[in-house]
Amino acid sequence: MTGRRRSRTRIAIAALAASSLLGLTGCGLLDDENGGGDGGGDSSDGTLDVVASFYPMAYLAERIGGEHVSVTTLTEPGVEPHDLDISPQQTAAVADAEVVVYLRGLQPAVDETVEQSATGEVADATHFTSLESHEPADEHEDHAEDHGEEGEEGHDHGEESGEESGEEGHDHEHEHSHDIDGLDPHLWLDPVKYAQIAEGVGAALTNADPDNMADYERNTAALVEELRALDEEFAEGLAEVEGGTFITTHSAFGYLAARYGLHEESITGLDPESEPSGARMRELREIAERDGVTTVFFETLVSDETARTLADDLGLETAVLDPLEGITEDSPGADYPEVMRANLAALREALGAA
Repeated sequence: MTGRRRSRTRIAIAALAASSLLGLTGCGLLDDENGGGDGGGDSSDGTLDVVASFYPMAYLAERIGGEHVSVTTLTEPGVEPHDLDISPQQTAAVADAEVVVYLRGLQPAVDETVEQSATGEVADATHFTSLESHEPADEHEDHAEDHGEEGEEGHDHGEESGEESGEEGHDHEHEHSHDIDGLDPHLWLDPVKYAQIAEGVGAALTNADPDNMADYERNTAALVEELRALDEEFAEGLAEVEGGTFITTHSAFGYLAARYGLHEESITGLDPESEPSGARMRELREIAERDGVTTVFFETLVSDETARTLADDLGLETAVLDPLEGITEDSPGADYPEVMRANLAALREALGAA
């Protein structure tokens, strides 16, 4: 889809969605049996109705919107977001939302639903910062020809700033909007890029609710400052292990690795549900031995069987490196900053900095 600030008026879809939502609300049936969140709809308390695709987008909406927003999430805690199925109830919620905050390219079902049903303000994270490819060179050679040097942007600490996003980003959508096939969608794991997305979300909330612009701008500025401080913590905490290699279940940490001069090797690639080939497992064994890898990281929302098998074969430790796709009781923290700091501690220990 194109355009971030348009308010699409697909009258037939909106009318059907509103009718469906009214009936479902009356019956108390907004829960999604396939793992979605609690829907949406007009907020009875007068707050701005926001639907977020999954936790990192919901966190931004809640922090920036504060008391002025009512945020519901399509991906329930504990559900792996990549393969989310969207229910009719959730489609109605998207159609009825005043603002939808999502990340195009991560959840195909969400992409389709937003494209077909959203009628309010749409904040797509990929419009506020640049996407990159973090695949090995031999796997994306053809793709690199299509995107030139874009995959190299932002690798030097501090080069990117919030000035690229927010209102200015709205006026220069073409700078970041492009074909996302083969590009890494895990933008939120780089605090610098996440801050840029925060500014874009703040602008979207202001566009939908200009009466509360001052609060949105103040909350955005505070969050961006926190994320910049987090960026500094990572830069300082990982400076002495620059160039270190770590192994993960799937390629969620490419942006983080690029930002702080590390090297991620993953078992399954961008898709956490895919099965690694025998050749890939042999390659990882060679990499682990060559680079002195001590730890194989697994996640809380996907099976750890393959990671533990690799670690057992090589006599390595296992630990959690959380991609922050959802917060559960098993997460190493209660929110985005806490989990990111837990990830920093885990990386420092695995790479010999702790």
